[in-house]
Order: sequence, then C-alpha cells, then structure tokens
Amino acid sequence: MDKQEKPYIHWLCQSLGAGNKSFLRALNGLGAPREVFDLAVSGKLADKLTGRFREKAALLSEKSNTFDVQGEYERLTGRGIHLVAQGETAYPARLSQIPDRPYALYYAGALPPEKKCAVALIGARDCSEYGRYMAGQFGAALARAGVQVISGMARGVDSIGQESALREDGYSMGVLGCGVDVCYPKENRALYEKLLAKGGVCSEYPPGVEPRAILFPPRNRIISGLADAVLVIEAREKSGTLITVDMALEQGREVYALPGRATDPLSSGCNRLIRQGAGLVSTPGELLEELFCGEGETRKNTEMKEETGAQTALVFLEGLSGELFAVLDFNPLPVQEIQRRFEQKYGRIIALPLLFKELLELCAEGHAGQIGGGYFMKILKA
Repeated sequence: MDKQEKPYIHWLCQSLGAGNKSFLRALNGLGAPREVFDLAVSGKLADKLTGRFREKAALLSEKSNTFDVQGEYERLTGRGIHLVAQGETAYPARLSQIPDRPYALYYAGALPPEKKCAVALIGARDCSEYGRYMAGQFGAALARAGVQVISGMARGVDSIGQESALREDGYSMGVLGCGVDVCYPKENRALYEKLLAKGGVCSEYPPGVEPRAILFPPRNRIISGLADAVLVIEAREKSGTLITVDMALEQGREVYALPGRATDPLSSGCNRLIRQGAGLVSTPGELLEELFCGEGETRKNTEMKEETGAQTALVFLEGLSGELFAVLDFNPLPVQEIQRRFEQKYGRIIALPLLFKELLELCAEGHAGQIGGGYFMKILKA
C-alpha cells in the first residue's frame, strides 16, 4: 500500500467513527481511500452508492470539506499513535487470516513480533483469589518462556496476567474497546503506561472514541486474532469471556481452560469448556508443553521444561510458612480445618497457638487473609 494513502485511511476511520464496517466495505469498491476522499469533497460520493449508504455518504461529504487530512494525520503520529491497514506488510499476519478482520488498526507502543508465540490470557473481571493467583502465575511463566501475552486490559484476570508478564520483562498487548488514547478502566492507568513503554495497546476505533458497552464484544475477535491460543482462567456460565472463546474457535485457535470447583460459579464456564473439548491445563508448564510440543530443543523448550518442574506445586515459601501456605485454600477455612489438613498432609501435630502465630505472620506478609477472626485464606501477594 502507498504510504501516501495513510492520511486518507485516518480520515475515513476518524470521520466514520466506530461501527461502520458495512459502509467501509461498500466504499472499498470505489477505489483507494484518496479517491474516495476526492469523491466525497466533490459531492459525488452519494451517487456511487445505493440504499441506506447514500445518506451516510452525504454526511461524509459534509465532514470532508473541513477535514485537514494531512494535518490531522501529522497530529496523530505526533502523539505517538500509529495506523496500520490491511494490505500493509506491518499489518499483523495473524490478524490478516481471520474473518471480519479490522480494516485498520491504531496502536501505540509496539505491535506483537510475528515470529514469537502469543497467548490470549482472559477471564473474569470479578475474579476470585484463586483466579488472581493463577492469572499471575500463568502471565509470569508465559513471559519467562518468551510467550507474548495478549489481553483486554480489563479489571481482574486480564490486567493481573498482563501486569505479571510485564514484571518478568515480557511483551504484552492490550486490545481496547475505545481509542488508544483513552485509558479504560481508569484504575489501570499504571498498567496502561507500562504497556506503552514495554508492550503496546491497539484498537480498531479511532483516537478519542470513549468506551461503550457495544464496542467491547467486537474487540474480542482482535484479542483472539492476535494470539496462537486462548487461555481462560475463570469464567461464569454466561460471560463476555466466552464470547472471545466463540470467536477464537471460529478463527481456528486452540482453546485451553483452567479447571475449578464444580460448585464455584466463576469456574462453571471453564468447566463447561473442558467438557466441550477445550484443553485442560492446571499449570503453566502444561500449557507450555502444549504450545511447544514437537519444536525440538530450542531455548523456549528448555525454559518450558524448567517451568514444568517449577509449577509442580504452588508453594513458594520455605519452612513452616511454606507448609501452611500449601495447606491454605483460596476459600476461607476455619483454623481447626487448617490444623486438621496440616496434620494429615505432614503427619505431625501443630499446636493452635503456634498455628495462629504462623497464620498471622502470613497475613502480615500478604500471603494470607484473615476473615471474621477464625477463618484464613490464601491470597495473591501483589
């Protein structure tokens, strides 16, 4: 594609805003974006279209007379925002292969390197402590193995997985349901800044577009489209996460899910996916084995094997603290049950005063939480 067309692509996207895919397809038959612009400025664009598109063409012509094509594009790039369109070599190859691929993609930071494996790590916004912990474990392990983490920068599983990947100096891409210059949710400002510095954010919506509920389901196809596989950490029976899974399956992507308790609503979606044939993974090592199976003794494979061994247990503390941490659950347990589990697991008795002391130390260190005085639970340490 001629680089001189880029300002006119931006004009089209900016003038039409979000949600005009069918109109864009109709315009595509009229020539290059610059030719469409010339038709719009001359007022002849509506004559080239039929039916419901004629009215939109008239509005586009009206806007075009005052649109500074070159100036607006220079202001865009001056803000560190880039535009890549179908037909360009820089357009993500994975994305070019999916049905209904975006006409153009705005991004800030860097696009995902093509030759590196990528996983979409997704899940519930209101995740449990179990979901928080596992999202952190998977995000960090994938980054250490050189796997890119793609997600939606949403509250909960998405942002935890991405934060963990960046903390390990990995790459992560946040796919937004708004313009790339809009941080949503606002509470994720720190993550947004890290993505700009060490990864990237992208959107098919022009800069300035504010988040709206209707814009999020379509962006999910980009999350899965930029990845080789999709991993679901937690999901309810009916959730936006499962919309992404449906799109991933349509795109031919592998889907993996983390199993959970049969009685936990946040795991009901994952458990159903597994029943329907999704790959079951309980540790990052298992997922890495699936991703790199048959690749030979590459650097990634070596790291995969290290991760496989490292994830045989979730204990990361030493001595009595580590033993108690292994006994704790992500659901609150009464201290008597913790005592029973400890004695059953390790074959020795622990006195209640010592047990309380150790549990309170775990709470002070951020590894456990105390609920209602006599209940304790494992939590993800930030």
